[in-house]
Amino acid sequence: MASIVLQSFGAARTVTGSRHLLHTPRCSVLLDCGLFQGPRRESRERNRHVGVFPDAVILSHAHIDHSGALPTLVREGYRGPIHATPATRDLCVAMLADCARIQLSDAQYLNKRRPEGAPLIEPIYDALAQFVVHPYGKRFEAGPGVQATFRDAGHILGSAGVLVEIDNGPTVYFTGDIGRRMYPILQDPEPLPAADVVLSECTYGDREHEPVDLAEEKLRDVLERAVAQRGKVFIPAFSVGRTQNLIYALAALRAKGAIPEIPVFVDSPLAEKATEAFVAHPECYDSEIEGFLAEGGEPFYPPWVRYTADRNDSIELNDRRGPFVVIAGSGMAEGGRIAHHLKHGLADARNTVLFVGWCAPHTLGRRIMDGEPRVRVLGREVDVRAEVRVLRAYSAHADRAELLRFLAPAKQRGSRIFLVHGDEDTALAFAETLRTDGHQDVVVPEVYARYPLASPPSA
Repeated sequence: MASIVLQSFGAARTVTGSRHLLHTPRCSVLLDCGLFQGPRRESRERNRHVGVFPDAVILSHAHIDHSGALPTLVREGYRGPIHATPATRDLCVAMLADCARIQLSDAQYLNKRRPEGAPLIEPIYDALAQFVVHPYGKRFEAGPGVQATFRDAGHILGSAGVLVEIDNGPTVYFTGDIGRRMYPILQDPEPLPAADVVLSECTYGDREHEPVDLAEEKLRDVLERAVAQRGKVFIPAFSVGRTQNLIYALAALRAKGAIPEIPVFVDSPLAEKATEAFVAHPECYDSEIEGFLAEGGEPFYPPWVRYTADRNDSIELNDRRGPFVVIAGSGMAEGGRIAHHLKHGLADARNTVLFVGWCAPHTLGRRIMDGEPRVRVLGREVDVRAEVRVLRAYSAHADRAELLRFLAPAKQRGSRIFLVHGDEDTALAFAETLRTDGHQDVVVPEVYARYPLASPPSA
């Protein structure tokens, strides 16, 4: 019998660029097709080509590091199906179009300022993929001899783990990004199903998130400082998921008088479109937000939040006096409108940069987070005089304890675990944690390496 092989083309010993290929006797299936996010020159090179040409694509969710290379795949000739949940499809239509717009705008801006003789920077987008949608829990044919089922991952709207069943082969469960229990807005992640092989994310496999009540206290401190100093609070945030959770968290805190009244600008056309998708998919809501809505709460469109889709409205914020909050993408501050706000506001000690999520090494966000006193923003050297704060409680990724709890059933079943979507040190450390916890077969795959997957004993 022909072997079944797992091969990772991204998010192996790193967090970004999720691309995992299952070679089966009758077809190849790509799990995710994401952009690599890191040093800009390396990102441009790694994202210029996908590096793989599958028969089918199954998408776990809409975040750019899981979906952003789809247009490149199509540009290179891919014409097969891209399987996703309905909410993921709706978010991707907005996200991929927005990514194309941002890349074009940033390329034009940087090309005007490039050194004489330097090559032009070109955006990589030129097409959008076609989607085939499936609800949670409904089995579908992903390719000849391959069946798949989406299970709610509780990470962002529409996010899914993927149960892949291969004829005469092993059952593989790809976790995508695992969400958190009791996280706002969304249903809790469904439990790990029975599988011979588990391809699991481990982004926060070496740490645990701070308690939400501590994060609320820090958030109040940041806002009170902004009010006292008439400063601005810049929050780099992913437009899908993190932004909506932040608005909801602020609305809930404002409703109980726990934070000062301060205007909030969501400076992202994508976030506005994504919020529309959140409103359109209440089937994904948990009981907490349903209760908030029932009591008359405004989780996404409170009156003190303004969505600034127009570019001129965004530019005007640079001259507007504080205090106010700007939530803008990208979450790692590598592009988009947040980069322009940081260019204008980092040098002002009255301002605050508030990070609410992970930033990849060598990104602008990580350099600011790590305390570099001077950074390069959109071609300009800028002093960092603004206060820098980090809140880790709002992460939508499971932490070490939550990952251990989620993967516990694999220990009893003797499943083979591959750890992906984590920095190398984190993945190796979490692999040891799992082995100490009793898991017998844990692998941290190398990028491009091929790993044969054994069939179950009964096959």
